[in-house]
Amino acid sequence: MPEITVKGMSCAHCVAAMTKAMESLPGVSNVQVDLAGGRVSYECAAPIPREDLDRVVKAAGFELTGA
Repeated sequence: MPEITVKGMSCAHCVAAMTKAMESLPGVSNVQVDLAGGRVSYECAAPIPREDLDRVVKAAGFELTGA
């Protein structure tokens, strides 16, 4: 399962926003957000380009710090 590190998540609303943002990417499913660790894991049909991940993370109001 791929995993990214996201900075700025602090509450249940953040979890919901990040889940929705990730699920907007084609082929992404089963998004799991680890709020305490700042990690987001997901399943995907094909690799997701970093620029696409960065775009949806920023649109949700957070910062991608690792991929």
